[in-house]
Amino acid sequence: MNVSFEELFSVMKEKLVKHGCSEEIAERSARNLASSTRDGVMSHGVYRFTRLVSMIDRGIVKADEKPVCVKSLGAIEVWDGKYGVGNTNAEDAMNRAIELANKNGIGCVAMKNTNHWMRGGAFGIQAAEKGFASICWTNTIPNLVPWGARSKEVGNNPLVMGVPYGDRFVIFDGAMSQFSYGALDKAIMAGKKLPVPGGYDKDGKITDDPKAIAESGRMFPTGYWKGSSISILMDMMLACLAEGDTVKDIGDRGRSPMDECGLSQIFMVFKVSDREYADAAIARICESVKDAVPAEGVKEVYYPSERLFATRERSLKEGMEIQDKVWEEIKAL
Repeated sequence: MNVSFEELFSVMKEKLVKHGCSEEIAERSARNLASSTRDGVMSHGVYRFTRLVSMIDRGIVKADEKPVCVKSLGAIEVWDGKYGVGNTNAEDAMNRAIELANKNGIGCVAMKNTNHWMRGGAFGIQAAEKGFASICWTNTIPNLVPWGARSKEVGNNPLVMGVPYGDRFVIFDGAMSQFSYGALDKAIMAGKKLPVPGGYDKDGKITDDPKAIAESGRMFPTGYWKGSSISILMDMMLACLAEGDTVKDIGDRGRSPMDECGLSQIFMVFKVSDREYADAAIARICESVKDAVPAEGVKEVYYPSERLFATRERSLKEGMEIQDKVWEEIKAL
């Protein structure tokens, strides 16, 4: 079913208000989710919505709470998310990090007791659209095996990096697993295989079957041992700066993976001192990537997020293709 951006935004906002969010929180959260869907990130947009509403209904996400600063260390602040709506908490934290960077050259907000931020790339875009470079990340429930292990002890801890580029931006948004659980869910719903092997099945065989990987829980870390190590260090950095729960702490609560909550996140922002130089340098980098000779079977080489803008334009013009079942579930909430 094709749904317009405005209709999707309007319906999600209406449902969030009915389920306890203020007009302000509902509007911001719904816009974030609709924008992610518009940009093609369905797994962390429209397909996450019913889960968010369910968590609000059961009191896991506190719809009426807003994050607060609990410690100031100059260019670094520690915030308490108070278990509020994750994507609006993250938006507030990034806005404050931008203010700190504008004043100090660098700004960092580390937040504890928050919830799933939905599409992390949205906050890299948020900074880039205001002319700032950024790095941010979050921890998760234990949903990834350390390299060489069989049991899930670390998180896939998504990482976002972004820079402004002219009137656009370049963004990286990726978990420390080869594929996020959202990407597995999307592939399963579409009845498709993964483009490359993403983990093991229950018998320990390497597979590109998303359902088999979801059932075994044994996803590949990005870069194998490297991604595993980076994920562990990301969690340690969060412990140092946010003073919140670690991946192990989140897992020890014993909640279902569908009820992941109480996460820790970092939002680091850097002031770009010379936009003219930066834009020219980024243009040279992008051009060098585009000049690369495509491998066999590949038509064109892309730099990160290059295709996002075409997806966005198509979504705004033609609407967004949403599975009928998902759309009917949302409207029935």
